[in-house]
Order: sequence, then structure tokens, then C-alpha cells
Amino acid sequence: MSRVLVAGGAGFIGSHLIDRLVDRGDSVVCVDDLSTGSRDNVAVHAEVRFVEGDITEAATIDRVTHGGRFDGVFHLASPASPPAYLVRRIATLDVGSIGTRRLLELADRDGARFLMASTSEVYGDPLVHPQREDYRGNVNPIGERSCYDEAKRFAEALTVAYAHERGVDACIARIFNTYGPRMQPDDGRVITNFIHQALTGDPLTVYGDGSQTRSFCYVDDLVRGLLALFDSREAGPVNLGNPTELTVRELATLIAELVGVPARFVDAPLPSDDPKVRRPDITLAVERLGWSPTVSLRDGLRRTIAAFAAARDVTAS
Repeated sequence: MSRVLVAGGAGFIGSHLIDRLVDRGDSVVCVDDLSTGSRDNVAVHAEVRFVEGDITEAATIDRVTHGGRFDGVFHLASPASPPAYLVRRIATLDVGSIGTRRLLELADRDGARFLMASTSEVYGDPLVHPQREDYRGNVNPIGERSCYDEAKRFAEALTVAYAHERGVDACIARIFNTYGPRMQPDDGRVITNFIHQALTGDPLTVYGDGSQTRSFCYVDDLVRGLLALFDSREAGPVNLGNPTELTVRELATLIAELVGVPARFVDAPLPSDDPKVRRPDITLAVERLGWSPTVSLRDGLRRTIAAFAAARDVTAS
């Protein structure tokens, strides 16, 4: 058994990670400010200690550390969807800088393994396709999405600095588009938008001409990858995502089909700095971690749609 801290554990990916950690017998402390997460996501685990607070604040870290030392620290604390981070620009930059440093100091104090959950957004609007870990990216540092992109890029740099100067046992995961149950229906990401609109009978909003591509990984696969990296001796960064690529319009058509509604679309302007292509090269994860995704997009979408529909039924009742 290990004692681990999951920052951002009440969020979408963080809560699924906690499920797996509990399943394998780890003792878990979850810290989350609930700005985008939900206490309900982890309430099912009575054995998980929950601390509500902001990791950029020293007082929160003091409360988290009450009860003993940690063997592992997972840093998943950050808004992740554009609508969430665009209304919290400074807070997003703070959690990537101040918050990351506070968690790295904690890992350094305890000799804990530290996992930084970074993002494919560090590649920006890529000029190299698919994206490999040695690609340095094409990011606009003052663009619409810069508060999130640059927060993650800085967090990666800080993680590497602590590994070099302090000897912190750290690793970096670059997470590509992930989906599944517990996503917020109004979080503004493409899959949640399409499912919500299809279930309510509205036309699906396609930004630009819909030819931009994405690659979607089901959350169970992603969590397996995070644990494989955490349990390894790899430092990374390591891409974690599903290399199956399709256009946004193809995705919209598939979701309409699975929900059982006509594929009706409404066009909207493409947001600034929106990546035209996105697909991970996962060679490193396959070779070093023995990891690759196993859930097909069609199967994963069926599970996600069912979860969204069930949540709507509960709300309606």
C-alpha cells in the first residue's frame, strides 16, 4: 500500500484515477478547490480523505500534509476546458506555477514520486504531425489559450528543474483529448458539446469547416497510462492518448448516429489558435510502459452517452 495525494482529484480524470488507486489498495488524500470538480465524484469512497482547498495557498498544503508523509503526488489540478480557464486566466497560471511548486516541495520533503499531468496543448497548433515528445511546439504565448498552454509549459519546466536540482523523482505525462463519464455537460469541449446537443435534440455546433482533426482517448485507458508511468522509472515527458484520428465533423456524425438523431449541424467561427490537427505519437508509451489504448471510440462514446443520458434522467426527476 502507498499513501498518495491526488491534487484535482474531484475532477473528471482525477476522480477516475482515485477509483483505480483505491481499487489497488492505496491510501488516498484528495485535494480540490471544486472550481471545476465535484465532491460527488469521490464521495463514493468513504476511505478517501478529502480536503477542499486551493493548492496555491500554503494553508491548504498544511491541511493536506496533516496525517503523515506521502509516497506519491499526482498533480492534476487545473481547469482543462477553454470556458473554464478563460474565466480563470490568472488562477490557471497560478496553479501551474505556484501550485506546481508547492506540490513539488511536498514531494521533495517526503521523497515521493511526483507525476505532473501536462497536456498536448504544449504543442500548440502543431507544424509536426503526429506529435512526438521531442517536438517543441508552436504556441502563441499571448494568444487566447495562452493562460493554459503556458501554465502547463512552465509546470513542465519547473518539474524538470526540481528533478535536476533537488533530485525529485518526477515524471511528466502529456495528456491528449480524453473523454468519458463525469465530464461536465457544459464544459465546452467538443465531445460534451456534441453529446449534450444531440440528447437535447439541438443541431450540433461545428466550429470552422469541421476539417480540423482530434484523437480521443477513453478515460479508463488514460488512467491506465498514468499509473503505468507513475509506477515506472521513466521521467518523460510521455504522450498518453489514442492515435486514432478523425475530423470534428466525422465525430459529430458519429455521435448523432449513436444517440439516434439526425446529423444536423450549425456552423460557427473557429476560435483563435485552435489546433488544426492533433494526434499523439505514442511509440514511447508503447515501448517504455507497455501501454496502448484498448477502448474503441465507438464503444467509449456509447458508455459516455449512456452516462450523460442517465445524469439527465436523474436531473429531470
